[in-house]
Amino acid sequence: MEFAAWLKLSIALGSISLTLGDALGFATGLLCVWLTAKASIRNFPWGIVNSLILGVVFLDQRLFADAGLQVVFVVLSAQGWVQWHRRFGPASSAFHGTTARDQLVLLAAGLGMAVLLWAVLEQLRGSAPPRYALITAFSLCAQWQLNRRQVSSWYWWIAVDLVSIPLYWSRGWYLIAVLYVVILAICFHGLRNWQRAQRSIAPANNLSAA
Repeated sequence: MEFAAWLKLSIALGSISLTLGDALGFATGLLCVWLTAKASIRNFPWGIVNSLILGVVFLDQRLFADAGLQVVFVVLSAQGWVQWHRRFGPASSAFHGTTARDQLVLLAAGLGMAVLLWAVLEQLRGSAPPRYALITAFSLCAQWQLNRRQVSSWYWWIAVDLVSIPLYWSRGWYLIAVLYVVILAICFHGLRNWQRAQRSIAPANNLSAA
């Protein structure tokens, strides 16, 4: 059986029916976010697996723009995997901050990217909500910061979730909306973990410098 056909197999969770691809996409997505909250380098291989699964699902549904974006996320995840390993080490506890200027530049880049994506998606689909383009653009900005172990990445992921939840709920995708509520909770957990770790590292660095 082809991989795409295998992912289309239906499974039931109580009264909820979904495909195996959906279930694997949800499971690997949740695992990736949880590992990121723990600052584990293993979030990257699981993120790649998640993007590959979703890419195949989207490609089978002829959603070429969505499938293409998953390729971008695979590339970014692979880049982050290498960066964390080379610059920080597999078990590093180092985290980085950003300046207000950096965030303003990134915000401008994210908004510009969202406008461009909206135009492209409208051409490919005939119609695409601006919020979808915003979600994608901000996700790319968040991933870019995550690759650099910047605590600010969590604020961007939280913003993505806050936009995604009402969008998916309004379209009747209740299971996906609930999934993003869970992801939102994990993001707040990850933000606290990274902030706590960053604060604990700062005094140690000051002592070693002295």
